Amino acid sequence: MRKSHPIRRVVLAGAATVSGIVLLLSLKPATDPASAQAAGGAAPPAAAAPQGGAQAAGTGTFTGDAARTQYGAVQVRLTVSNGKITQAEAVQAPKGGQSDQITANAVPKLNQAAVAAQNADIDAVSGATYTSNGYKQSLQSALDKAQASAGSSQGSGSARAATVTGDAVQTQYGPVQVRITVAGGKITQAEAVQAPKGGQSDRVTANAVPRLSQAAVAAQSAEIDAVSGATYTSAGYKESLQSAIDKANASAGSSQGSGSQGSGSQGSGSQGSGSQGSGAAQARTVTGSVVQTQYGPVQVRITVSGGGITEAEAVQAPSGGQSTNITGNAVPKLNQAAVAAGSADIDAVSGATYTSAGYKESLQSALDQAGG
Repeated sequence: MRKSHPIRRVVLAGAATVSGIVLLLSLKPATDPASAQAAGGAAPPAAAAPQGGAQAAGTGTFTGDAARTQYGAVQVRLTVSNGKITQAEAVQAPKGGQSDQITANAVPKLNQAAVAAQNADIDAVSGATYTSNGYKQSLQSALDKAQASAGSSQGSGSARAATVTGDAVQTQYGPVQVRITVAGGKITQAEAVQAPKGGQSDRVTANAVPRLSQAAVAAQSAEIDAVSGATYTSAGYKESLQSAIDKANASAGSSQGSGSQGSGSQGSGSQGSGSQGSGAAQARTVTGSVVQTQYGPVQVRITVSGGGITEAEAVQAPSGGQSTNITGNAVPKLNQAAVAAGSADIDAVSGATYTSAGYKESLQSALDQAGG
């Protein structure tokens, strides 16, 4: 039997270890980032930027085109400040029957998503596919208008856009109220913030209002033709449109009269305390939270200027059946009361207890936001 040599075993074990290390190094993966860069290869790609629609630009209020869905029209309005969406809301959404519940659940979520995403690349709300798609389509339209407005304002100097809402006009089928956006002395946008609704009125309004709005922008006046089959709505639209134009003209006249030469700041030598500090306060539009009532949601928008409410309106109110008549009677009274009181401490309208309570709660929410 051969005698084992310890030194020999040590030498063989060392040689095996070295051979194993060499083999492992030769098998190092070529995809290692460090080796790729050392060999002149490209570094791993950075994470791709999120995809989505164009973001907002400029400052102002922009209403997208009404998007037709299987269950009704959806139309989105954006408030944009310095290129950021600060508020999104649906001024039209499917209603009636089960649509009321779906809209009440989906629209607030879509509004929040639009503000969070700052574009139209937002997820649909489960159970509200059609409304979500219509919302996204109208949202993109509003973003496009904001982009176009920002581009034109940069090219045309310092002309500021102003949004003015005409008086609510009562018609046989419900109130009609028109808002216009004026820039550089021209109507750049017109829309109906109130229009007849419920039953057949929904279809008539959905057909007539977009045409009337386009006609107002094209004519630059209230001298527009009535839409066939919508005589009452057309007449109310024109009357409210004329009211909005009158307010815009009055506002333009007063701003020229109280311009920067007005308070004698040059004479006192103090530019800091001159008319820029004490001149016309910028109007601010704020929309309160949606308040659910027994008969449907209520949501109030106010325009605040100089520490007072200059305008109040309900962008959502109960509709359908008897609710349409109650809303048509109560909301204009509540709007007037809010402006007169300058607060949410207003009386309920007789026969519209739930609507009045919802209105006051949403109004207080808007005031809280304005105060903040």
